[in-house]
Amino acid sequence: MASAIESQLLKLNGLFAVSKPAGITSADVIRKLKSNLFKESGEIFKSGPKSKFKIGHGGTLDKQASGVLVIGLGSGTKQLGKYLKGNKRYLGCGCLGTATDTYDSDGKVTQVKPFEHITNDKFEDVLKLFVGNIMQVPPIYSALKVDGQRMSTLVMKGLPVTPKPARPVHIHSIECVEFNPPHFTLDVHCGGGVYVRSLIHDIGKALNSCAHMSSLLRTQQGPFMLSNNALPQNEWTLQNIKHALEHWHSGIDR
Repeated sequence: MASAIESQLLKLNGLFAVSKPAGITSADVIRKLKSNLFKESGEIFKSGPKSKFKIGHGGTLDKQASGVLVIGLGSGTKQLGKYLKGNKRYLGCGCLGTATDTYDSDGKVTQVKPFEHITNDKFEDVLKLFVGNIMQVPPIYSALKVDGQRMSTLVMKGLPVTPKPARPVHIHSIECVEFNPPHFTLDVHCGGGVYVRSLIHDIGKALNSCAHMSSLLRTQQGPFMLSNNALPQNEWTLQNIKHALEHWHSGIDR
């Protein structure tokens, strides 16, 4: 039987969005939200198979990435699948001339190539090749699983991992909002399953050079936007979450 405190939390149902800071995992966000909700309700959260309190997120953001993360509570967790597959928007910063094994700045440098030949016009022309339906190979350092384990976990254990085959993804649009070689920033509007790290890696190759992602900010996930309805970490409180759920139930965020 659920405790009185857990029964109170079981009344929380629906979707809302938080702004995930860089440096913590998406799973860390869930743990922090659980802890905050139970603490404010007067009890330390204890996870276990008997707990009926349900919470989840609608699409992993890398540890060093930040931005919109859709959260489901109660019956809202059943709706998270569409956010995994749904449209998203990112600001991805990249660096030309250097590739890494993780495709981002956390990895080991695997290649260094000249980039001075890349002009703004050439860069813009190559971006057009990646708009629409494209095939993309996910990075080995990812949350995708092999035999129930994350590929990134297996790689970090030193175990051999075969890259996943290229899969179809859709890029609605790519806009270069800053080009200052070797650095650049892209505004990417895409469907589900897109890895911006892989996109930047592949753009570097298409430019007869190489590139890695230096930072990533998710600015939109479905109807949830960073600019107006994603709770920053200092607002992850029971009252604010209740208000956000009411906002969602009103239909504004659907």
